[in-house]
Amino acid sequence: MSKLVPAVRSGDVLMPALGFGTWQLENGTAAPLVEKALEVGYRHIDTAQIYGNERDVGAAIKTSAVKRDEIFLTTKVWIDKFADGALQLSAEKSLERLGVDHVDLLLLHWPKPDVPLAETLKALNEARAKGWTRAIGLSNFPSALMREAAALSEAPIATNQVEYHPYLSQKTLIATAHELSASITAWSPLAQGKVAQDPVLIEIGRAHGKTPGQVTLRWIIQQGVIAIPRTSNPARIVENFDVLDFELSDAEMTRIHALARPDGRLGDWLDKAYQWDAA
Repeated sequence: MSKLVPAVRSGDVLMPALGFGTWQLENGTAAPLVEKALEVGYRHIDTAQIYGNERDVGAAIKTSAVKRDEIFLTTKVWIDKFADGALQLSAEKSLERLGVDHVDLLLLHWPKPDVPLAETLKALNEARAKGWTRAIGLSNFPSALMREAAALSEAPIATNQVEYHPYLSQKTLIATAHELSASITAWSPLAQGKVAQDPVLIEIGRAHGKTPGQVTLRWIIQQGVIAIPRTSNPARIVENFDVLDFELSDAEMTRIHALARPDGRLGDWLDKAYQWDAA
Protein backbone atom coordinates (compact mmCIF):
# COMPACT_ATOMS: atom_id res chain seq x y z
CA MET A 1 0.00 0.00 0.00
CA SER A 2 1.25 3.46 -0.89
CA LYS A 3 2.80 5.59 1.84
CA LEU A 4 1.10 8.63 0.31
CA VAL A 5 -1.42 10.16 2.70
CA PRO A 6 -4.94 9.95 1.26
CA ALA A 7 -6.88 13.17 0.79
CA VAL A 8 -10.39 13.84 2.04
CA ARG A 9 -12.77 16.01 0.03
CA SER A 10 -13.79 18.86 2.33
CA GLY A 11 -16.09 21.41 0.78
CA ASP A 12 -14.16 22.64 -2.24
CA VAL A 13 -10.66 21.60 -1.07
CA LEU A 14 -8.79 18.35 -0.51
CA MET A 15 -7.35 17.89 2.99
CA PRO A 16 -4.62 15.35 3.84
CA ALA A 17 -6.24 12.72 6.07
CA LEU A 18 -3.33 12.76 8.51
CA GLY A 19 -1.97 15.96 9.99
CA PHE A 20 0.21 17.21 12.84
CA GLY A 21 -1.51 19.07 15.67
CA THR A 22 0.31 21.71 17.73
CA TRP A 23 -1.98 22.34 20.72
CA GLN A 24 0.06 22.91 23.92
CA LEU A 25 3.35 23.11 22.00
CA GLU A 26 4.39 26.43 23.48
CA ASN A 27 7.53 28.48 24.25
CA GLY A 28 9.39 27.54 21.10
CA THR A 29 8.71 23.80 21.26
CA ALA A 30 6.48 23.77 18.16
CA ALA A 31 9.14 24.76 15.62
CA PRO A 32 11.47 21.72 15.82
CA LEU A 33 8.52 19.35 16.07
CA VAL A 34 6.78 20.81 13.01
CA GLU A 35 10.10 20.60 11.16
CA LYS A 36 10.33 16.94 12.14
CA ALA A 37 6.76 16.27 11.07
CA LEU A 38 7.38 17.78 7.64
CA GLU A 39 10.60 15.80 7.32
CA VAL A 40 8.73 12.56 8.14
CA GLY A 41 6.09 13.25 5.50
CA TYR A 42 3.22 15.14 7.10
CA ARG A 43 1.79 17.79 4.79
CA HIS A 44 -1.03 19.03 7.00
CA ILE A 45 -0.16 21.30 9.95
CA ASP A 46 -2.77 22.56 12.41
CA THR A 47 -2.41 25.56 14.73
CA ALA A 48 -4.61 28.28 16.25
CA GLN A 49 -4.40 31.86 17.47
CA ILE A 50 -5.00 30.77 21.08
CA TYR A 51 -2.16 28.21 20.97
CA GLY A 52 0.36 31.06 20.97
CA ASN A 53 2.64 29.25 18.54
CA GLU A 54 1.76 30.60 15.10
CA ARG A 55 5.18 32.29 14.82
CA ASP A 56 6.96 29.04 15.64
CA VAL A 57 4.84 27.06 13.19
CA GLY A 58 5.51 29.63 10.49
CA ALA A 59 9.24 29.61 11.20
CA ALA A 60 9.30 25.81 10.84
CA ILE A 61 7.49 25.96 7.52
CA LYS A 62 9.91 28.60 6.26
CA THR A 63 12.93 26.56 7.36
CA SER A 64 11.63 23.29 5.93
CA ALA A 65 12.74 21.99 2.56
CA VAL A 66 9.07 21.29 1.81
CA LYS A 67 7.52 23.91 -0.44
CA ARG A 68 4.75 26.04 1.03
CA ASP A 69 2.28 25.00 -1.68
CA GLU A 70 2.74 21.36 -0.66
CA ILE A 71 1.61 22.09 2.92
CA PHE A 72 -2.02 22.32 4.04
CA LEU A 73 -1.94 24.91 6.82
CA THR A 74 -4.83 25.47 9.22
CA THR A 75 -5.33 28.11 11.90
CA LYS A 76 -8.33 29.10 13.99
CA VAL A 77 -9.93 32.39 15.04
CA TRP A 78 -10.42 32.69 18.79
CA ILE A 79 -13.86 33.46 20.22
CA ASP A 80 -13.08 37.06 21.25
CA LYS A 81 -12.50 37.96 17.58
CA PHE A 82 -15.85 36.87 16.12
CA ALA A 83 -17.27 40.34 15.42
CA ASP A 84 -17.19 41.78 11.91
CA GLY A 85 -13.94 43.69 11.56
CA ALA A 86 -12.27 42.02 14.53
CA LEU A 87 -12.26 38.66 12.75
CA GLN A 88 -10.70 40.01 9.59
CA LEU A 89 -8.04 41.89 11.57
CA SER A 90 -7.23 38.76 13.57
CA ALA A 91 -6.87 36.77 10.34
CA GLU A 92 -4.41 39.35 8.99
CA LYS A 93 -2.41 39.14 12.21
CA SER A 94 -2.35 35.34 12.01
CA LEU A 95 -0.90 35.55 8.50
CA GLU A 96 1.71 38.01 9.77
CA ARG A 97 2.72 35.70 12.62
CA LEU A 98 2.79 32.67 10.33
CA GLY A 99 4.80 34.54 7.72
CA VAL A 100 2.51 33.49 4.87
CA ASP A 101 0.18 35.32 2.52
CA HIS A 102 -2.66 32.86 3.09
CA VAL A 103 -3.63 29.76 5.05
CA ASP A 104 -5.40 26.82 3.49
CA LEU A 105 -8.11 26.66 6.12
CA LEU A 106 -9.45 29.21 8.61
CA LEU A 107 -11.73 27.89 11.36
CA LEU A 108 -13.98 29.36 14.03
CA HIS A 109 -12.45 27.78 17.14
CA TRP A 110 -15.57 27.35 19.32
CA PRO A 111 -19.17 28.53 18.85
CA LYS A 112 -19.94 31.65 20.88
CA PRO A 113 -23.40 33.22 21.29
CA ASP A 114 -22.16 36.77 22.07
CA VAL A 115 -21.93 37.65 18.36
CA PRO A 116 -24.64 36.62 15.88
CA LEU A 117 -23.46 33.65 13.84
CA ALA A 118 -24.57 35.40 10.65
CA GLU A 119 -22.20 38.30 11.40
CA THR A 120 -19.29 35.96 12.13
CA LEU A 121 -19.88 33.88 8.98
CA LYS A 122 -20.07 37.05 6.88
CA ALA A 123 -16.69 38.15 8.24
CA LEU A 124 -15.20 34.68 7.74
CA ASN A 125 -16.40 34.63 4.13
CA GLU A 126 -14.88 38.07 3.60
CA ALA A 127 -11.50 36.76 4.80
CA ARG A 128 -11.78 34.04 2.18
CA ALA A 129 -12.85 36.50 -0.52
CA LYS A 130 -9.74 38.57 0.22
CA GLY A 131 -7.57 35.52 -0.47
CA TRP A 132 -6.37 35.12 3.11
CA THR A 133 -7.62 31.52 3.21
CA ARG A 134 -8.49 28.94 0.59
CA ALA A 135 -11.29 27.45 2.67
CA ILE A 136 -13.30 28.14 5.81
CA GLY A 137 -14.70 25.88 8.49
CA LEU A 138 -15.69 25.26 12.08
CA SER A 139 -14.36 23.68 15.22
CA ASN A 140 -16.40 22.19 18.07
CA PHE A 141 -19.79 22.91 16.50
CA PRO A 142 -22.66 20.47 17.24
CA SER A 143 -24.70 19.24 14.27
CA ALA A 144 -27.57 21.74 14.54
CA LEU A 145 -25.14 24.66 14.68
CA MET A 146 -23.05 23.22 11.85
CA ARG A 147 -26.15 23.12 9.65
CA GLU A 148 -26.99 26.70 10.62
CA ALA A 149 -23.46 27.87 9.78
CA ALA A 150 -23.55 26.09 6.42
CA ALA A 151 -26.87 27.77 5.57
CA LEU A 152 -25.45 31.20 6.47
CA SER A 153 -22.18 30.80 4.56
CA GLU A 154 -21.64 31.71 0.92
CA ALA A 155 -18.59 29.47 0.69
CA PRO A 156 -18.74 25.77 1.57
CA ILE A 157 -17.96 24.75 5.14
CA ALA A 158 -14.91 22.55 4.61
CA THR A 159 -14.64 20.76 7.93
CA ASN A 160 -15.72 20.69 11.55
CA GLN A 161 -12.79 19.96 13.87
CA VAL A 162 -13.99 18.14 16.98
CA GLU A 163 -12.86 15.72 19.66
CA TYR A 164 -13.06 12.20 18.24
CA HIS A 165 -11.53 8.92 19.38
CA PRO A 166 -12.73 5.38 20.15
CA TYR A 167 -14.36 6.38 23.44
CA LEU A 168 -16.55 9.14 21.96
CA SER A 169 -19.16 8.48 19.31
CA GLN A 170 -19.52 11.21 16.71
CA LYS A 171 -21.75 9.26 14.31
CA THR A 172 -24.41 12.00 14.17
CA LEU A 173 -21.87 14.73 13.45
CA ILE A 174 -20.07 12.60 10.85
CA ALA A 175 -23.40 11.97 9.10
CA THR A 176 -24.18 15.70 9.21
CA ALA A 177 -20.80 16.54 7.69
CA HIS A 178 -21.36 14.05 4.86
CA GLU A 179 -24.80 15.55 4.26
CA LEU A 180 -23.17 18.99 3.90
CA SER A 181 -20.30 17.68 1.68
CA ALA A 182 -17.91 18.59 4.50
CA SER A 183 -15.49 16.52 6.57
CA ILE A 184 -14.80 15.92 10.23
CA THR A 185 -11.31 16.50 11.65
CA ALA A 186 -10.46 14.66 14.86
CA TRP A 187 -8.56 16.42 17.64
CA SER A 188 -7.25 14.31 20.53
CA PRO A 189 -7.65 11.25 18.27
CA LEU A 190 -5.59 9.15 20.70
CA ALA A 191 -7.76 10.19 23.67
CA GLN A 192 -4.76 11.97 25.21
CA GLY A 193 -2.83 8.70 25.42
CA LYS A 194 -5.64 6.58 26.89
CA VAL A 195 -5.75 4.26 23.87
CA ALA A 196 -2.26 2.93 24.70
CA GLN A 197 -3.58 0.72 27.52
CA ASP A 198 -6.79 -0.46 25.87
CA PRO A 199 -6.95 -4.29 25.69
CA VAL A 200 -9.04 -4.31 22.49
CA LEU A 201 -6.68 -1.95 20.68
CA ILE A 202 -3.65 -3.85 21.96
CA GLU A 203 -5.07 -7.13 20.66
CA ILE A 204 -5.94 -5.69 17.24
CA GLY A 205 -2.52 -4.04 17.08
CA ARG A 206 -0.73 -7.32 17.70
CA ALA A 207 -2.53 -8.87 14.75
CA HIS A 208 -1.09 -6.17 12.49
CA GLY A 209 2.26 -5.56 14.18
CA LYS A 210 1.08 -2.09 15.19
CA THR A 211 0.65 -0.10 18.40
CA PRO A 212 -2.79 0.76 19.84
CA GLY A 213 -2.22 4.36 18.74
CA GLN A 214 -1.51 3.31 15.17
CA VAL A 215 -4.63 1.14 15.15
CA THR A 216 -6.68 4.09 16.40
CA LEU A 217 -5.38 6.48 13.75
CA ARG A 218 -6.01 3.87 11.06
CA TRP A 219 -9.58 3.43 12.37
CA ILE A 220 -10.17 7.17 12.07
CA ILE A 221 -8.69 7.49 8.58
CA GLN A 222 -10.64 4.48 7.28
CA GLN A 223 -13.84 6.32 8.16
CA GLY A 224 -12.91 9.20 5.89
CA VAL A 225 -12.22 11.36 8.95
CA ILE A 226 -9.07 13.49 9.22
CA ALA A 227 -6.79 12.91 12.22
CA ILE A 228 -4.40 15.51 13.67
CA PRO A 229 -2.49 13.82 16.51
CA ARG A 230 -0.27 16.04 18.63
CA THR A 231 2.87 14.87 20.36
CA SER A 232 6.02 16.42 21.81
CA ASN A 233 7.97 13.19 21.22
CA PRO A 234 9.85 13.07 17.88
CA ALA A 235 9.73 9.26 17.87
CA ARG A 236 5.96 9.38 18.26
CA ILE A 237 5.73 11.71 15.27
CA VAL A 238 7.26 8.92 13.19
CA GLU A 239 5.06 6.25 14.78
CA ASN A 240 1.85 8.20 14.21
CA PHE A 241 2.68 8.60 10.52
CA ASP A 242 3.27 4.87 10.03
CA VAL A 243 -0.39 3.96 9.61
CA LEU A 244 -0.69 3.81 5.84
CA ASP A 245 0.56 0.27 5.19
CA PHE A 246 -2.21 -1.82 6.75
CA GLU A 247 -5.99 -2.01 6.81
CA LEU A 248 -8.49 -2.91 9.51
CA SER A 249 -11.23 -5.45 8.77
CA ASP A 250 -14.90 -4.59 9.11
CA ALA A 251 -15.03 -6.71 12.26
CA GLU A 252 -12.07 -4.83 13.76
CA MET A 253 -13.64 -1.48 12.89
CA THR A 254 -16.86 -2.58 14.61
CA ARG A 255 -15.01 -3.69 17.75
CA ILE A 256 -13.35 -0.28 18.02
CA HIS A 257 -16.65 1.56 17.47
CA ALA A 258 -18.06 -0.45 20.36
CA LEU A 259 -15.58 1.19 22.76
CA ALA A 260 -17.59 4.44 22.73
CA ARG A 261 -19.25 5.30 26.05
CA PRO A 262 -21.46 8.10 27.41
CA ASP A 263 -18.67 9.57 29.57
CA GLY A 264 -16.03 9.39 26.85
CA ARG A 265 -15.70 13.14 26.20
CA LEU A 266 -12.40 14.58 27.50
CA GLY A 267 -12.72 18.29 26.67
CA ASP A 268 -16.09 19.91 27.27
CA TRP A 269 -15.80 23.68 26.90
CA LEU A 270 -19.00 24.15 24.92
CA ASP A 271 -20.94 27.26 25.87
CA LYS A 272 -24.07 26.40 27.86
CA ALA A 273 -26.17 28.01 25.12
CA TYR A 274 -25.46 24.97 22.95
CA GLN A 275 -25.77 21.21 23.31
CA TRP A 276 -23.65 18.36 21.99
CA ASP A 277 -25.19 15.67 19.83
CA ALA A 278 -26.46 12.71 21.84
CA ALA A 279 -24.15 10.33 19.94
